[in-house]
Amino acid sequence: MNWQNHITSDPTIMFGKPVIRGTRIPVDLILEKLGSGESIPQLLDAYPRATETDLMACLLFASDVVKNEVVYAQAG
Repeated sequence: MNWQNHITSDPTIMFGKPVIRGTRIPVDLILEKLGSGESIPQLLDAYPRATETDLMACLLFASDVVKNEVVYAQAG
C-alpha cells in the first residue's frame, strides 16, 4: 500500500498537519488513539469517514517518518 494515496498535507487544512485524505482527521490523533489502546473497529465507529486502509496508511506514514528522520547522537 502507498500511504501517499491516503494521507495528505495542505496548509489550508488543519494548519498543514498530515490528515486522512478527504477528511480533517489528523494522523497524529489516529496514532495517539491506537497507542492508547483503541481498536481499529472503535476508531472506525468514531470516524465513519475513515476506512481501515486509511488507518493502516497512518501507521505506514509514521513508519516512514521515523525511518527517514535524521538522528544525531549527543555526547553524554
